[in-house]
Amino acid sequence: MTSAFAFLGDFGGAIEFIFKERESVSGGVQIGGLPELAGFGITHLWISVAAVALALVIAVPIGLILGHKGKGEFIAISTSNIGRAVPSLALLAFFIAFIGVGPGNVILVLVLLAIPPILTNTYVGVRQVDRDTIDAARGMGMSSFEIISKVRFPLALPLIFGGIRTASVNVVATATIAPLANVQTLGEPIVTPQTYGLQGQIGAAIIVAIVTIMVDLGFARLQQILTPKGLKVAQPAAAKSRRRVLSFRKGTPAT
Repeated sequence: MTSAFAFLGDFGGAIEFIFKERESVSGGVQIGGLPELAGFGITHLWISVAAVALALVIAVPIGLILGHKGKGEFIAISTSNIGRAVPSLALLAFFIAFIGVGPGNVILVLVLLAIPPILTNTYVGVRQVDRDTIDAARGMGMSSFEIISKVRFPLALPLIFGGIRTASVNVVATATIAPLANVQTLGEPIVTPQTYGLQGQIGAAIIVAIVTIMVDLGFARLQQILTPKGLKVAQPAAAKSRRRVLSFRKGTPAT
């Protein structure tokens, strides 16, 4: 494998690192290869899944309630802005001081990272449900809980899944900082170059990138599957209507 990828330089060495064990940079320890990286990957994924699941339990109900009541827009927007502004490394260091190292620390940091896009998209999705639809549901005698669970939530689901998709990608990518809290994820070779070297860093980064892309594509597909058929039909019609309006404004025939 070395001869096959030698012309790629460090990148070729990184590919070899993924499939074949080697001696560490400092010597005396075998590193790399699928068995070790698979172990890192399993830890990486379960921490990411746990964080996104907890964020869902917290953010979705809050977003549904605030969106239904028509209150809390400031909270939703501020939460999103704060989530983008606060560095995950700073949160990790802060929690190490108060909680210590370990999976709980990392999961808490990732939960705080995942909540903003889920909360914001849930709120916006609920608020975008047509008002006439809500009035019709009330006219049929539905309670607030039934309106939220049977009307608002299904119609807002595509946008909610957009938030979950964004949160999941962010979490999987950011879980590489977990080794700083003594949790060995795929970030282990990235944050310990003194052991894994440059090729180990690149190899781990390649795996993280592939996993992140697969997560993004998986949620995109799931979002498409869970979008109600009525919305799938309405979306092309709405797009065509917008094109007609734009064409009319420009004085050109619509296609």
